[in-house]
Amino acid sequence: MFVVTPAYAQSNPTEGTNSETVAPGGETHGGGAFPPFDSSTYASQLLWLAITFGLFYLFMSRVIVPRIGGILEHRRDRIAQDLDEANRLKEEADAAIAAYEQELAEARKKASAIAETAREKAKAAAEAERTKTEAELNAKMMDAEKSILAIKDKALAEVDTIAEETATDVVKHLLGGSVTKAEVAAAIRAASGK
Repeated sequence: MFVVTPAYAQSNPTEGTNSETVAPGGETHGGGAFPPFDSSTYASQLLWLAITFGLFYLFMSRVIVPRIGGILEHRRDRIAQDLDEANRLKEEADAAIAAYEQELAEARKKASAIAETAREKAKAAAEAERTKTEAELNAKMMDAEKSILAIKDKALAEVDTIAEETATDVVKHLLGGSVTKAEVAAAIRAASGK
C-alpha cells in the first residue's frame, strides 16, 4: 500500500506527523474513501439521518412552528386592533369635522343675524337722528323766518317813519321850507299806493 505524507512531514521526521492512521488492531488506514461516501456505512448514515430528521421535525413542529404561529397570530391581532382603532379614530375625526362644519355654519348664520340686527339698529338710529336733525332744522328755519318777518315788518314799519323824516329833511334842504308830518305822511301813502 502506498502512503502519501505531506512535504513538511517528510522534511522533519522527528515531529511524528504522519497521515497514516492506526486502527485498534494495529492496521493502518492511510487511504480509502471519504466516510460519508463509504457504502459500508450507508445503513447507519440513513438511520442517523432519519433520527436527526425526525428529531428536527419534532422540534420544528412542537417548538418553532407554534412560536412563529403565535407571533403571526399576535401580529395579526395587533394589526386588526390597530385597523379597528384607526377606523374608530377616522370616524371620530369625521364626526368632529361634521360638528365643526355645523358649528361654523351656525356661527356664520348667527354672525349674519347679528350683522343684520346691527345694520337695522344703525339704520333706525340714523333715521331717528336724521328726523331729529330735520325737526331741529325746520324749527330753526321757522324761527329764522319768523325773525325775518319780524325784522321785515319792523323795517317796513320804520320805512314809513324814515321816509317821513327823510322827506322832511329833503324838503327843508331843497325848498327851504317846512312841511307838517301829516302832509308828508299823506304824500308817502300816495307814493307807496296805500
